[in-house]
Amino acid sequence: MSKFHLDIDFSKIDFASLETEEDFQREAKTLLPKALVKLGESVGEKTWEELQQKLQASGSKLKSSPSEKRRFMQETGRTYQRNASNREKQELEEYIVEQLRQHKL
Repeated sequence: MSKFHLDIDFSKIDFASLETEEDFQREAKTLLPKALVKLGESVGEKTWEELQQKLQASGSKLKSSPSEKRRFMQETGRTYQRNASNREKQELEEYIVEQLRQHKL
């Protein structure tokens, strides 16, 4: 079971061209930057929800708009992409290869 829960867009992938391990690795490296942003946005969304719940529980007045939430998620995604460790990148790349193999079947 993977720790990642991402919907990766494979619509532009030519699965017929994925034959060797190198082909899968190359495609995963191409998809990695967007996947990192998506993962960061997912973390940002969870963080946003938790912050809103804490504010509500403390009796603070909520004043968050959908555009503020989206901006927060986008910034968190970009930050995550820039600051992800090599280990995180490698694990996500391996996950992408695994997903590519499953979609090719």
